[in-house]
Amino acid sequence: IFLTSTKSLQLEADDKQCVRARPSVQQVFTLNKKVQISETSFISSVMTEQVSNSIYPADSAEIKVQGNIQFAVNYIQKLGEFHIFVMHCRDLATADRKKHHSDPYVKCYLLPDKTNLGKRKTSVKRKTLNPTYNEILRFKVMMRVLKTQSLNISVWHDNSFGQSRFLGEVNLNLSEWDFSNTQINEYALKTRVNLFSFMFIIYITYCGLIAHTGRRTSTMESAEVQIWVKDCKNLLPVRGLIIDSFVKCTLRPDTSQRSQQRTRVVTRTANPMFNHTMVYDGLRPEDLREVCIEITVWDHDQLDNHYIGGLRLGLGTGKSYGVEVSWMDSTTDEADLWQRMLRSDSEWVEDVLPLRMMLKSISK
Repeated sequence: IFLTSTKSLQLEADDKQCVRARPSVQQVFTLNKKVQISETSFISSVMTEQVSNSIYPADSAEIKVQGNIQFAVNYIQKLGEFHIFVMHCRDLATADRKKHHSDPYVKCYLLPDKTNLGKRKTSVKRKTLNPTYNEILRFKVMMRVLKTQSLNISVWHDNSFGQSRFLGEVNLNLSEWDFSNTQINEYALKTRVNLFSFMFIIYITYCGLIAHTGRRTSTMESAEVQIWVKDCKNLLPVRGLIIDSFVKCTLRPDTSQRSQQRTRVVTRTANPMFNHTMVYDGLRPEDLREVCIEITVWDHDQLDNHYIGGLRLGLGTGKSYGVEVSWMDSTTDEADLWQRMLRSDSEWVEDVLPLRMMLKSISK
């Protein structure tokens, strides 16, 4: 995390629609789109906020990860095999709220291989939040290759009538792992995270707008927010093995089409490069404490777009213009980036932030 002077920053954007220079900065920015947002649209939008449905079923989106898993790893030199001994899970989240239980199983990958051939699974344990497995999952792999991979262990609820439900995961970086450690270890399950490894850069300019009324002169400042989305890393496919991703940006509370901007679609890659700048202006300085920039990543499909993950940049106060709203829910890291932007005095700020798999009230 660092601040970068715009005088020394070079942007090379792929999507070039217009180029203009800032009179206060000796730097040319590539801009893709410019949106005028009025105070009236903000206030009217927040007062009439409507909750948009996520692509996840409502009950699925509310599962909160909890509990832990115990397992051990060992590399058997004679066999050239990597073994994961899955012992048990404890205090898992409830997937079936009516019956107050889950049907959990454990799944393993050696990332970056996310194909079905690279998947290993335990048996399903029915109607329990504390399953015991005592099973060994085996991978045939050379040690030199193994040390370039990451072990992903996730717990899922088996749904006979639909998609499995995510209950938590653990990731081990095997390049740093001590393979002499063959003890059974306990790990807290964590929420699933995609790394939205983009250089998120915001530039703000305040300019005085002077209105003359007889002898009296009033000055109103307006602010501009620029967002440079660089790239994403390690996106997980939500349909098949192919990802055709794009990023969408919405300045909430305004969810109208004029508030929404998006990048182009980058096809067939889990590590898309966007280099796309989005611009919002017509904001008052005080608006920046009431609004939230919602950034979401989607998998493009001809019939529908599928949500991959997102984040929200704002103060995270839970309120906008005095009204309680569900979307003003920035995490600590997201709110910290927004605060640094407010203090940056027309300088770029950047960060690498994780995507949240589930966001309430996504603007679709």
